[in-house]
Amino acid sequence: MTDDRRWREHQDRWEAERLKPALERAPERKGRFITQSGVEIERVYTPADLRDPANDPDRGRPHYAYGRPALGADDASGWDEIDDLGLPGEPPFTRGIHPTGHRGRLWTMRMFAGFGTAEDTNDRFRKLIAAGGTGLSIAYDMPTLYGYDHDEPEAAGEFGTCGVAVSSLADMEILLDGLPVDEISTSMTINSPAAMIWAMYIVAAEKMGVPRARLSGTLQNDILKEFIAQKEYIFPPGPSLKLVTDTIEWGTRELPRWNTISISGYHIREAGSTAVQELAFTIADGIAYVEDALTRGLRFDDFAPRLSFFFNSHNDFFEEIAKFRAARRLWYKLARERFGAENERSTWMRFHTQTAGVSLTAQQPLNNLTRVAIQALAGVLGGTQSLHTDAHDEAWAVPSEDAALLALRQQQIIAEESGAANTVDPLAGSYFVETLTNRTEQAAWRYIAQIDEMGGMVRAIEAGFPQAEIADAAYEQARELEQHEREIVGVTRHADPDEVLRIPLLEISDEQERRHLDRLARVRAERDADAHARAMTRLREEARRGDVNLMPAIVEAVEAYATIGEMCNALRAVYGEYREPLAV
Repeated sequence: MTDDRRWREHQDRWEAERLKPALERAPERKGRFITQSGVEIERVYTPADLRDPANDPDRGRPHYAYGRPALGADDASGWDEIDDLGLPGEPPFTRGIHPTGHRGRLWTMRMFAGFGTAEDTNDRFRKLIAAGGTGLSIAYDMPTLYGYDHDEPEAAGEFGTCGVAVSSLADMEILLDGLPVDEISTSMTINSPAAMIWAMYIVAAEKMGVPRARLSGTLQNDILKEFIAQKEYIFPPGPSLKLVTDTIEWGTRELPRWNTISISGYHIREAGSTAVQELAFTIADGIAYVEDALTRGLRFDDFAPRLSFFFNSHNDFFEEIAKFRAARRLWYKLARERFGAENERSTWMRFHTQTAGVSLTAQQPLNNLTRVAIQALAGVLGGTQSLHTDAHDEAWAVPSEDAALLALRQQQIIAEESGAANTVDPLAGSYFVETLTNRTEQAAWRYIAQIDEMGGMVRAIEAGFPQAEIADAAYEQARELEQHEREIVGVTRHADPDEVLRIPLLEISDEQERRHLDRLARVRAERDADAHARAMTRLREEARRGDVNLMPAIVEAVEAYATIGEMCNALRAVYGEYREPLAV
């Protein structure tokens, strides 16, 4: 008798002899048992679920002809314990890209920070490093993200409220002053003006005596997800994608330790997508960046090892873990089959994780500590390479110093006290987790195939496809909350109508803004006017040519203390500004 048949017969007996009497005594809770992506959750899972052909992770996967056999059979054959799971550090990397996982090296505890002036944020970074943080992650304010100087009309009222204000190299020099940029890695959440901000970081580090080749870190630089979700774009998709590819091409030569793009699902999820949509649209964005770089003449193996990814860790604990595991396996197959990777490192999906900001509630904000801890643990069990934990007060304001420190301590407790880092992929072999991993991969493949049929992600964005899918998912989540099919503790359930906020909040003062604006005025007055004029002329002329990598010109402009507004306005004059079409 086969093992599956024995399991099914055993389960039949269990249902008749154990389950039925239990349900007669006490029925199960009312409502549907589903993931946040709408996947039905069975009462119990057995090995038979894994070997069911319906749960083959490759169902619906396109096969690509690159002179090597496809990695899976065309006919669905069910889950294979070695081919689909295997061991840590071996293909298809379901269990992680390193054999020792977090036993060999803990994830980087990269706390996201940035507010007010460069001086304020520098002080916060120093304290986070002193408290045990092992990486920096810089948040920029809205004028910086949109490429405006802080004395432009468009920047009014937005100084430093959601990140640090950076207008020129002078601000970046203060921001990095005294920080060990040659010893720790830095992540920067910046997209449309990413090339300019990155150039400021590089030049500031070089002035500190650190050669660019020794710098390590990650530039978010993912403009496609801006058109899909976050909407912090400046230029139209074509020139925006060109700027991204310029950074990939230049960084491959100049900064071998730097990840020139962090292909980001985080903001897709924050906009209301499901976990499956987050995974699928992130991978589809990655495909678009790779294909554009290949068109530029780059070899996949030359730049792919420095690609990185960025995911959200939301409330559905097991679905998030399944998403991370499916992501690694999916990217491995794409890298091998579609892009012909020969270097194994090119097939690794390395990713950063941040807990879900959108899940934080203004009501009963201390409840957010529990949410963040669960989300962080999912990231750790899913094998993340670095992690940011949101502070419990972020639904109200930029985190206070105490709240940011407590968020770091949550990671340290998971690392040092929970035992979660003592074995690699501890949930491997769980009938539920493996089945959910397979189903997540299947669903992502279906989206990827659909986007391919539309002509790729840029065409899909222009047609509004991912935007509409996310909007529908967000609507469905809102409906479920309204109908109490899902609950949020402290908001839709267990609310306190007499609640009064009693947590200290960080505030940005007028004096901080004046300090920044005074420095901006001094930079314009004291810089070498001739060098600045030459650099800006070069930037405009090379942008008009269209076939020149703009990074050298941008670096020259930064060295001449050109402001971010001046550089972005020069490119606006060439490329124009993007306006999203109205939905019909």
